[in-house]
This record gives sequence, C-alpha cells and structure tokens, in this order.
Amino acid sequence: MGILKEDVVVISPAEKAGDPTVISVNCPDKTGLGCDLCRIVLHFGLSIARGDFSTDGKWCYIVLWVDGKTNTRWDLLEKRLLEVCPSYFSTSGIDYYRPANQQPKQLDVYLLKFWCSCVRKGLLHDITLVLFDLELTIKRVKVSTTPDGKVMDLFFITDTRELLHTKERQGETILHLKTALGDILESCEIESAGEEITACSQGTSFLPSAITEDMFSLELPAQRPGGLLASDPISVTVDNSLSPSHTLIQILCQDHKGLIYDTMRTLKDYNIQVSYGRFFANRRGGCELDLFIVQADGKKIIDRNKQNALCSRLRMELFRPLRVAVVSRGPDTELLVANPVELSGRGRPLVFHDITLALKNLNIQIFSVEIGRHMICDREWEVYRILLDEGDSHHVSRNMIEEGVRKLLMGWE
Repeated sequence: MGILKEDVVVISPAEKAGDPTVISVNCPDKTGLGCDLCRIVLHFGLSIARGDFSTDGKWCYIVLWVDGKTNTRWDLLEKRLLEVCPSYFSTSGIDYYRPANQQPKQLDVYLLKFWCSCVRKGLLHDITLVLFDLELTIKRVKVSTTPDGKVMDLFFITDTRELLHTKERQGETILHLKTALGDILESCEIESAGEEITACSQGTSFLPSAITEDMFSLELPAQRPGGLLASDPISVTVDNSLSPSHTLIQILCQDHKGLIYDTMRTLKDYNIQVSYGRFFANRRGGCELDLFIVQADGKKIIDRNKQNALCSRLRMELFRPLRVAVVSRGPDTELLVANPVELSGRGRPLVFHDITLALKNLNIQIFSVEIGRHMICDREWEVYRILLDEGDSHHVSRNMIEEGVRKLLMGWE
C-alpha cells in the first residue's frame, strides 16, 4: 500500500513567533534525495536549523526544522518538494534504480530582451526579484551599457511552470517587469532561444590562468577567505566502529547558508547514500552533523584512501562552497563568483540574487554581466563575471566588495 499524496510532504507552521516551521517528507528513497530537497529549501531562501534523516534503503523519512520568512510561499514550496519525491510505484520499478546523477529534464530556454532608458543602482537585483517570484530561472545573463547611458539586458531563462510559450505567461512576465521598473523600461520581448541565438550570446570562454589557478585551487587554504573566523576549523572524521554496516561521518564546522545542501550534494556526487543523519545548528553559529552512510553497493567505506578523499572533499566544499574574487580586467574592476555544478547539471540556487543584492547594498552599479559554465580542474563551474561601474568601484575598496559579497552569499551578513 502507498500513502496519500498529501501525506508525502507535510509542512507544519510555527506555533509561535521565533519557532521553526517543520517540514516532514515520507516517501520512497533514492540516492541524492536529501540533496534535492535541501536544494529546494535553499532556493526558497530558508535556513535549516535542525534535521533528521532515516531510511531502510527503500523508504525514507526526513524532518527539517526551518526558519521561515513572512513572505514564504509554503504551498508552492510543498509542490516543489513533492516533484522531487519518487512515487510509491517507483520502489518496484526501474525508476528506483536509475542513476543518482541522472540529468534533470531539460526545460526550453527563452530569451528575455529589454531596453531601459537609463541605469539605476539595484536595477539588476529588482529584475532578479521579479523573475524569482515568477519562478523563472536565470540560466545566463548578458548586460551591457551603451555610451548614451541606456541598458540592454538579455536574460536566458527557463520556466519552472513550463508555460512561457503561451501569450498569457509572457504577458504576465512583461507586466510584472513594467510594474517593477516603471517608466525606464522602454521595450520588452520574449522569444524562444534557438541554438543560434544562444551561441551568439555566449561570452568569452577564456579565464586568465592566474585566476583559475588561485580561485579554483582544490587545496585547502591556511585560513578562511577574507580572514573570517580562521580560528574556527572544520572537523570531518570517519568512524567504522559504531555500526557493523555503516560508516559514520562526523562534521563540526561553522554554519553557513546552504551548509546541508553542500554536504548532501557532495555525497550525491560520490553516489553515497545517507541511511541515518542528524544535523543541529547551535546559537553560537556552529553546526554538528552525524551521518551514517553506505556506498552504492550498500557497504561501508573500508578503504582508507576513499575515506581520506571523501573527508578532504567535504572539508573543501564546506570551507569554500563558493569562490569570490575582485580582480582587474584591463583598467576596470571585475567581480568573479563561482560555484561548483552538481554532476546532475544543476547549479547553486540564488547566487545571482545574492550577488546583485550585495552590490545594491554597497551602492555599486553593474556595468555588464556574463554568466557561463567552465570545466576547470576536471570540474564544471558556474562562473559569474560582473564588470563594475568605473566610478562606483573606486569609492569602495576591493576587500570591502569581496567581503560584502561573500558574507551575503554565506549568510553571514
């Protein structure tokens, strides 16, 4: 027997102000399910204060205590969580055994093209907020400013609702943009982005070697980026003595936005399943994780080299889940932000949203933007290259820009 659809995901509102909202998921298991669920929670801007995961290899039960927001769309969150939960019938069919890193369904890409009569600070963030509320995902951006001060924006987007081919959905999108931007919006068009248009929009695929060697190094730095809490180490240990059938991974570290997602995506990329897990964030900003795991063959990790490789990778992913640098691009100042892409092809949620918000808070104007994917050190990275306005970038130091962007991305603001 299965369970009712409405019982697969249950969201229990906070009983009083300050209490967390409780999300429980009860469904068939699959490797990487925890990663997929935590990614959606992160996408909705929620932070996980506590979590419990348990599975018998066929069925799983997950409970997440999250700190919500007043504008959280809980009904939509429930719908998106349901979409990644395997159906009851998948436990006896081929779907249950599909690879954990199977590519997600490829959505049609559309080109959102519009002209603005002038530049204003925070413009890109305002646009990003509109697209986020409409569940339109930004895949790539090309922003340029003409000599006369006008702005041309090219957003390559996908529609989670898969309705952007309809006139109604396009009209809704344009109306929301007009409302947010006001009179400065001169024209706005939406069209299907064919391969030729997409290819022509590609920015340079070249990244200077000095940037790639330092920014994408897989070696663990001596201290935290920007010198933040360098005395607070990340501890990742392996213990095979407590369970006859599972390897225990224990993690002690500082909390950051998306920490559980970063942990789960790393395990998913290694095709490792969490049979039981517990997560707790304390009020001092520290986190404790206990994860009982098995390999794809259902066995514990005995090989010492595999243990060391997994621990090293987890330390790196939790120490530097995103890479941030402010560099010179000729006479100009460029902000670079990069995050690793899951083997399934999914990038990290809300990165562009947080970058534009951080620059808006710093009162820095964006001159142009390029978003692309690059294979560096045998890994695929999503790289954001943001050319800052020449006048604005001089009144704020590079260290302040880098620190401001990093703090917002990590949830330390």
